[in-house]
Amino acid sequence: MSKFRIQGGYPLQGAIRPQGSKNEAFQVICAALLTSAAVIIHNIPAILDIEALLALLRLLGVEVEKRSPNSYRIQAQDLDMDAVGTDQLKLYGGKIRGSILLLGPLLARLGKVRLPHPGGDRIGRRRLDTHFMGLRKLGASCSYDAITGTYKVWARQLTGHDILLDEASVTGTANVIMAACLAQGTTRIYNAACEPCVQQLCHMLIAMGASITGIGSNLLTIQGSDRLHGTEHQILPDMIEVGSFISLAAMTQASLTIQHAHCHRLEPILSRFSRLGIQFSLTEDYIHISPQAYYEIEKDMQSHMLTLADAGWPGLPPDMLSIMLVTAIQARGTVLIHQKMYESRLFFVDRLIEMGAQLILCDPHRVHVIGLDRKQPLKGIRMTSPDIRAGIALLIAALSAEGESIIEHISHIDRGYERIEERLQPLGAKIERIA
Repeated sequence: MSKFRIQGGYPLQGAIRPQGSKNEAFQVICAALLTSAAVIIHNIPAILDIEALLALLRLLGVEVEKRSPNSYRIQAQDLDMDAVGTDQLKLYGGKIRGSILLLGPLLARLGKVRLPHPGGDRIGRRRLDTHFMGLRKLGASCSYDAITGTYKVWARQLTGHDILLDEASVTGTANVIMAACLAQGTTRIYNAACEPCVQQLCHMLIAMGASITGIGSNLLTIQGSDRLHGTEHQILPDMIEVGSFISLAAMTQASLTIQHAHCHRLEPILSRFSRLGIQFSLTEDYIHISPQAYYEIEKDMQSHMLTLADAGWPGLPPDMLSIMLVTAIQARGTVLIHQKMYESRLFFVDRLIEMGAQLILCDPHRVHVIGLDRKQPLKGIRMTSPDIRAGIALLIAALSAEGESIIEHISHIDRGYERIEERLQPLGAKIERIA
């Protein structure tokens, strides 16, 4: 299994362009199954999770043509759920969280779908109830076979309905949207997630002939159509990767320009980095971070400690908290990181403590970070990547540390970050992939 060997402590310099959004890619690739016509999608990130999803589509009879390293033509003309065995479904669909996004489009197209329990990061309980509750409201029946670990959903005809989601789940919202596009009548989704990836999904579906209003709000209205047609779609830059690069620049005192970042969509992320004391300039669609001798964490109006907590959009995305946490390690001041959603996501801080960070794991959801103020560098160690975002946080820490670090199980990083070592090496990062 591959590892990263990293020599830390080198300042980085140059420009880098973020990959396409991982979360958007999953949604729009699955949305291509809603039509028998061809859909062309650009800026798809070349990451392991996307490779697994495309392999699963091929098993379902979908024609997947790679037109360039990041562009695909997808045509679901001959969908066949029955041709795929349970073991095959588990081999691909059981690896990735995003396979759950096949529920809505396959149900709408075929009237039935079976999927294994999805994989993905082991960061705590990740409930799926919202997906099934929404599809039931549209007229579907759902069951779970505990022996095979397989979900089955079927419906003779989907019918529009008013749906109140019990949580503003991004993937749950996406599944209901896609199913509702081919349902009879009108569907109103209350408490809908409104993240940029959901907005992009809606815009793509409208380009395919769907009728959707309320985009960007928590109330979506969808008028069902008999059929949708093909389209061409461009995926946005990955805002979590943009945040990762800002953190990397701050921790390594880099002079870094992030190109084509779509800055107008990043306010929830950029404002939190500002509160950590990170200075940057925005020029057109670029973000530039200059080296800072120190950065100081902002306090609130009563001089109380800053708290950074995840929330639904336009709040701070949960995927950013591990990255914010590692950024605060070398700050001046203290901050409380509050991860509300998952109870196992913060356990990787043990490795950061071993590297010399001053952290207190208060409970599974909260970490108190006492900034080192660059008075003491982190030291390189041997560690393991437990999930995608913890993996990139450990990588950032290692690049800022003195000495050599080895990061094992980097397949977790490869699941979310495209050729990360090849893209960082031209900036001066001393990182190599080893067996």
